[in-house]
Amino acid sequence: MATAETPLSFPVLPLSTESTGNRCSRSPEPMSIDPFATVSGTREEILAATYRALCDHGYADLTLSVIGDELEKSQSLIYHHYDGKDELVLSCLEYMLDYLESTLDETVDDPRETLEQTIERVCTPVDSDPEQSVRRVFIELRAQAAHDAAYREHFTRSDRVFRDWLQSVIEAGIDSGTFVDCESGRVAEVLCVTLQGIFFRRTTVTTTAWLPETSDELVATLEHTLYAPESA
Repeated sequence: MATAETPLSFPVLPLSTESTGNRCSRSPEPMSIDPFATVSGTREEILAATYRALCDHGYADLTLSVIGDELEKSQSLIYHHYDGKDELVLSCLEYMLDYLESTLDETVDDPRETLEQTIERVCTPVDSDPEQSVRRVFIELRAQAAHDAAYREHFTRSDRVFRDWLQSVIEAGIDSGTFVDCESGRVAEVLCVTLQGIFFRRTTVTTTAWLPETSDELVATLEHTLYAPESA
């Protein structure tokens, strides 16, 4: 069974778990997180089953029956709570994004390392089938936004969360003197689009030789445009 490295709606944000509990902080160390590690109630059990079914079967082959096979309770509960596959998938995505937002802390200890670890995470070739499977599912779901307003609304929100996170890291760097003064929102937007583009390409092509050079060039660009001279 596949285990997602991050929630499907937000696949490139690095998170780490504090030793005091389940709360995640903005940190340069990526980790595997499962928003359904602990579930409470029928609704969360259904969403967890949806998450597992998506990871294992992908969007195209997903049906309510397949989700029901993952549920340890009667499949009739799914039909009682949800009218169709897309309503259930969107509820699952929203739940995971809500979870992610709730775990984000405001502290950024090392803004430069945080950005560079994020770039490294996105530019590191996938070396496991489960992880690649999760990435393919994300692409499948994202594609639904081209013709489905509900998916488009979700991914608009998801992108905003990622962009805002990047902006908060940049602003922390400006405040600490690690980064030069700049329009943090514009820089975050460019980084968001660039990292997502890298993610989509690495998930949908067979070659990975371009990834290290892309990572190096992106970091070099930050050194010339964002990093303060004494930290570059």
